Amino acid sequence: MLAITKSMALQGLNGYLVSIQVDISNGLPDFQIVGLPDISVKESKERVKTAIRNSNIEFLSRKIIVNLSPANTRKEGSMFDLPIAIGILIANKNIRNPILGKILMETIFIGELSLNGNIEKTNGILPICIEAKKLGIKQIIIPKQNAKEANILKDILILPVSNLREVIDYLNGKNNIIQEDFMQEDDSTNDEYEFDFSEVKGQENVKRALEVAASGGHNCILIRITWLW
Repeated sequence: MLAITKSMALQGLNGYLVSIQVDISNGLPDFQIVGLPDISVKESKERVKTAIRNSNIEFLSRKIIVNLSPANTRKEGSMFDLPIAIGILIANKNIRNPILGKILMETIFIGELSLNGNIEKTNGILPICIEAKKLGIKQIIIPKQNAKEANILKDILILPVSNLREVIDYLNGKNNIIQEDFMQEDDSTNDEYEFDFSEVKGQENVKRALEVAASGGHNCILIRITWLW
């Protein structure tokens, strides 16, 4: 049986949809992931299998092929664990719901699975959510630890989850995931500073690097190189 779920990947700060196509068939037991996956994506096979078993669901030994489309772009990171696991469970008929097709059309899944079935924090959630909103996605299921990062966005449903079992029950219509409320930023105060970048002549690349480092809480080091001829 074929099942398709959606996720998203980043190229810099630009995101694009990834179709997770899972096919389960009879034959010699095998589990392959294709579509230019990197090492961390290939290793998701073991995380997914163990997480499903530890969520009290039988993982049958069958032939499983997972295709990450578009297949001509490299996929990196562990964020595809959750959509791969959901695709396998749908193809194996562990997830059934009369409106499942509609849910899958409007939803993307992001999250790394731990071996006990918990869903771990993932990097890059905010740009992913921003790009998903631009592409018309209605809701996004993300790790609970990323909820505060994503809830500054409005007009997209943010559904934070703690473990795989919670997502399975939601898709089966057995429970609801509590929506993360939109957090309105308080811009009532207008801080004024004695100095700012307008007083620095040129150095556009340096100023841009400092802005990115400050907004993301990153470290930054500037090195001056003097050439002696």
